[in-house]
Amino acid sequence: MLASRFAQAGGDVCLELDDGTRYSYAELDAESARCANLLASLGLERGDRVAVQVEKSAQVVFLYLGCLRAGLAYLPLNTAYREGEVSYFVGDAEPKAAVCRPEARAWFSRVPQLFELDASGRGSLADAAANQSATFRTVASAPGDLASIIYTSGTTGRSKGAMVTHGNLVSNALTLHRYWRFRAGDVLLHALPLFHVHGLFVALHTALLNASRIILLPRFDAGQVLRYLPQSTVYMGVPTHYVRLLAEPGLTPELCAQMRLFVSGSAPLLAETFNGFRSRTGHTILERYGMTETGMNTSNPCEGERRGGTVGFPLPGIEVRVVDDANMPMQAGTIGHVQVRGPNVLPGYWRLPEKTKEEFTPDGFFRTGDMGTFDADGYLSIAGRSKDLVISGGYNVYPKEIEMLLDEHPGVHESAVIGLPHPDFGEAVTAVVVARPGTELTEESLIAYVKGRLANFKVPKRVFIARELPRNAMGKVQKNVLRATYSAK
Repeated sequence: MLASRFAQAGGDVCLELDDGTRYSYAELDAESARCANLLASLGLERGDRVAVQVEKSAQVVFLYLGCLRAGLAYLPLNTAYREGEVSYFVGDAEPKAAVCRPEARAWFSRVPQLFELDASGRGSLADAAANQSATFRTVASAPGDLASIIYTSGTTGRSKGAMVTHGNLVSNALTLHRYWRFRAGDVLLHALPLFHVHGLFVALHTALLNASRIILLPRFDAGQVLRYLPQSTVYMGVPTHYVRLLAEPGLTPELCAQMRLFVSGSAPLLAETFNGFRSRTGHTILERYGMTETGMNTSNPCEGERRGGTVGFPLPGIEVRVVDDANMPMQAGTIGHVQVRGPNVLPGYWRLPEKTKEEFTPDGFFRTGDMGTFDADGYLSIAGRSKDLVISGGYNVYPKEIEMLLDEHPGVHESAVIGLPHPDFGEAVTAVVVARPGTELTEESLIAYVKGRLANFKVPKRVFIARELPRNAMGKVQKNVLRATYSAK
């Protein structure tokens, strides 16, 4: 599917790096062919896994496409993972080949074929691929064939390997390309990591399908993003990116004059950030909702009202429902379990048939683990993870409701609400709050602020003031870390 778009682009720029290096679509085709030939020469067979834990570079894009072309399963690993975590992934997925950073070579010693790649894209992988042919007949893959294994972020319990198929990737890429109105001349500014669904699949696939120029930055840097915005039309980021951009004095409507679309995902976007970005730039951020296991499920419209605090409507061809514990549909405005069905949904978890069975309803909907509600106009809002639901005195408390109220407090920068064990209530509603610079907050004043605005059973029993909230690589607050930190206090 991708190759059909590349053929029309030929000499057009595909990747532009921050040092000025450029690769055309013809060169992308040649370099991915070299990687595919190298992998094929190792004796790897269809479906074998290739583990990759390296810094972002053009060579990672070549390697990823080379794996797909060779009929292999791409296994990207977060660069923040340490030796113990890598050991688990290698033992679980049993990759036949791996590409790692030079300093992490020992972590992959059990992998039969091992190559290195440094932050500049140099190393034994690049050297070996350079000697391969620049043509490769892509292995034909069926929709159900394994394309990638993406391990869940593991904020609770052991990470699970989500098996993503070629059909999953194709359906989501085509849908997003149409829904977000990609067009000739679009230029994607890419500052996301390439080990995550957002940067690897959502951003990369939509741009490649469009044969767009991709400005590939090694990482997010607010100043660098500002320098490239005038040359770009599409930017995809996480909420933290937008918060940091808003802190830059140079963010102006004039700087964003050529921009067509700002997309946010991977974590909830605060109303303050949503409104602040619109007032500063004149652009309304498009927030969408997806997950490792499903790709993208919903999106605010490209044309039409983008409603803050919501993740929009189900994407074409994807069914999204909100149900009670018995899988019965909930009325609009009522919080329930979010479930998804469509060609974007994974077939299951790697070597976990029982877990796979648990996560699907009898009629084939995937249990996302998220709680949410549709409003009267059909916009979906996410209330939080079901495992983060607090049950206090027999009442269900949804953290998002309390967090939204606390975030409206003039002295609060952000907040997270968790449940901690309590002898009387089972769980006590507990808030962890980050103050705005120069603001003095007290536990008593914040509890008083919530009282009178929410039912008593929702009022936090304790409020802790913290310097920052713990987050994973994609900006999601790690509530399991908060529970562990404050449970003894």
